[in-house]
Amino acid sequence: MELKKTTGVTRLNFLKLMGGITVTGVAASIAGCTNESVGGKGWIPGQYGGTGNWPVQVKGRIPIDPNNPSIVRDDRKCILCGQCLEVCEKVQSVYGYYELPIKNDITCVGCGQCAQWCPTAAIRERDDVGKVIKALDDESVHVVVQTAPATRVSLGEEFGLPPGSMVEGKQVAALKKVGFNTVFDTNFSADLTIMEEATELIKRITGRDHNKLPQFTSCCPGWVKFCEYYYPDLIGNLSSVKSPQQILGALVKSYYREKRGLQLEKVISVAIMPCTAKKFECQRPEMNAVGEKNGNPTIRDVDIVLTTRELASLLKLKGIDLNKLEDAHYDHLMGESSGAGVIFGATGGVMEAAVRTAYFLVSKENPPEELLDFSPVRGLAGVKEAEVDIPGIGKLKVAVCHGLKNARMILDQVRAGKSPWHFVEFMSCLGGCIGGGGQPRTSLTAADEVRKARSAGLYNLDGKVYKKRVSYKNQEIKDLYTEYLNYPGSELSEELLHTHYADRSHQLTAKKK
Repeated sequence: MELKKTTGVTRLNFLKLMGGITVTGVAASIAGCTNESVGGKGWIPGQYGGTGNWPVQVKGRIPIDPNNPSIVRDDRKCILCGQCLEVCEKVQSVYGYYELPIKNDITCVGCGQCAQWCPTAAIRERDDVGKVIKALDDESVHVVVQTAPATRVSLGEEFGLPPGSMVEGKQVAALKKVGFNTVFDTNFSADLTIMEEATELIKRITGRDHNKLPQFTSCCPGWVKFCEYYYPDLIGNLSSVKSPQQILGALVKSYYREKRGLQLEKVISVAIMPCTAKKFECQRPEMNAVGEKNGNPTIRDVDIVLTTRELASLLKLKGIDLNKLEDAHYDHLMGESSGAGVIFGATGGVMEAAVRTAYFLVSKENPPEELLDFSPVRGLAGVKEAEVDIPGIGKLKVAVCHGLKNARMILDQVRAGKSPWHFVEFMSCLGGCIGGGGQPRTSLTAADEVRKARSAGLYNLDGKVYKKRVSYKNQEIKDLYTEYLNYPGSELSEELLHTHYADRSHQLTAKKK
């Protein structure tokens, strides 16, 4: 049988037509080019940790708004395998959890897990590399970049290194070589998040803050948007503290800019994140605290977000081989961080970091050793629970979950008034940020081996590379409060570091499942 070129047959139609037929010795199938099981051998992961084979039939795909700020789809690559449907419905409980027809919004939390599960890379992050290159080429602007905790144990995968390889110093060197004026560490603002969030938690527990218990973490924009869509009645449980990305963005355009004597309009703030939802977060209307404060609300606290994959693309475009670079250090002022800040990138890390500082803020004593290796909240179990005895408060009951379907189990208990917890950490992506939608793709996307390796990379930094293991010992955090913010929860802290949320339930009709 001879194949002829024709403008009337697309690649997708060819695969649909030729499914199961051998053409010149090659099996062409909608299921791919092999009959082997995909659970651990092929590109597509075994669903939920088990092995399986692709069905031949077309299964469909998730809807994606053309204006979605987080993800896009290349229809030329889509083979309608249904993997995006599987993860969006079965793991994240977004697709299929609202009635049709849709209203004025194509429901999406921006987590990007569909991009991770897509076997052809038809779904990917919205590419903003060009915006960064344009900013770097403009000598009239001052471009500042920050890097999230999880990127330092995953970027190396794009340059041939094993998952979990620590490339923090090389990543900093690469960013400076590309042309960024200043390189800051998002770990710094993770420490600052903990100072504000632990203070807020103590106020809620002691009755000085009348917001609801349990307090929910608010670092993950995919989780926050999920709560706004499906559990708007629990928005009051969300911590008002911004994510580390947005906190550092606000401080770049206020504290740092003022220190350097720069014009606000001439500062561009870029973030390197493992997360596609961060692209949405930086565009939220309320994320313009510095612009509002200075009479120009069009100015964003963070201007551009690149995923880990996009950073790798940028470096390759510039001909930079990460492996050949000597390590460099973050810039001072907002470059110091603790081990508590770095473990933010793993599920349970935010909780562990917050508990360490909450213990100190209440008792005025350093946390005991067991809280520096708080094993009950570590690991990849979908939902984890623990309790901590804190002098002056008593038993603090906490929970941690990752994956939004797991979140529903906790949220339904809270909604029903059956919650025993004081504090709950939520992360959209399995494994936390280390498994984010903007992380390097792997041949075992739904397996835990890569997540474990990346998490181990972060925990190995806590206490070994980062000798300070609690946020309140970060000297640059102390200096920031002394010179600028005054104290956690101050008026200026509230103005720059805290936010509010939006009820999005009117944009869909949630199914009752």
